[in-house]
Amino acid sequence: MAITGRLLGSGRAADVYEIDEAWVLRRDREGWGDAVAEGEVMEHVRGYGYPVPRVRLSGSTRTDLVLERLYGPTMLGACRAGALDPGEAGATLARLLRELHVLPGRRCAAARVLHLDLHPDNVILTAQGPRVIDWTNTEEGEPGLDWGMSAVILAQVAVTDESLATPARTMLTTLLADPSHLTEAGLTQARRRRAANPTMSRREVELLGEAEELIRSVVS
Repeated sequence: MAITGRLLGSGRAADVYEIDEAWVLRRDREGWGDAVAEGEVMEHVRGYGYPVPRVRLSGSTRTDLVLERLYGPTMLGACRAGALDPGEAGATLARLLRELHVLPGRRCAAARVLHLDLHPDNVILTAQGPRVIDWTNTEEGEPGLDWGMSAVILAQVAVTDESLATPARTMLTTLLADPSHLTEAGLTQARRRRAANPTMSRREVELLGEAEELIRSVVS
């Protein structure tokens, strides 16, 4: 699919282009994604009422996904602007994980759908409520891994000296207010996956040990 509009935003591995007022094109720059599979999972969870953008075209090519255009800041942007309390952000992430994990898997009804990258920059705060984006990493499996991934992502920021460190620590604390969802196996696997993630910088990987220690202190 040809690019039809201006660049709206870029992430670690993908760019989002304007198509019109209702739709955007999300294109994977590195060719890692599978737009067909991602779109099918999004439509699956949306069929159960889970808050994701609509998918109009699931993969004219393997790396292109045409999605409903959402209007509103990301959860991260709202926290940066002081429009959203970090504690509320963490509680919302926890609710979104809980609501996702009650849905049956698409391939196996006994399995759970996992997002595996649910963090404040992947939630758009629309007038109709939060919408979860970027399902590139989605799998079916045990919910503990999903909780572990979100916790590790927040903790990696919380242990830095960046301006978002304190808000990230608050989000982590409220995310894990009920620690029963986080499993030992899930946390271990989440750290291993983050370490192997090719988009991680060397410094981010080095912070994983300290991040895990913080998570354990929060749930102890």
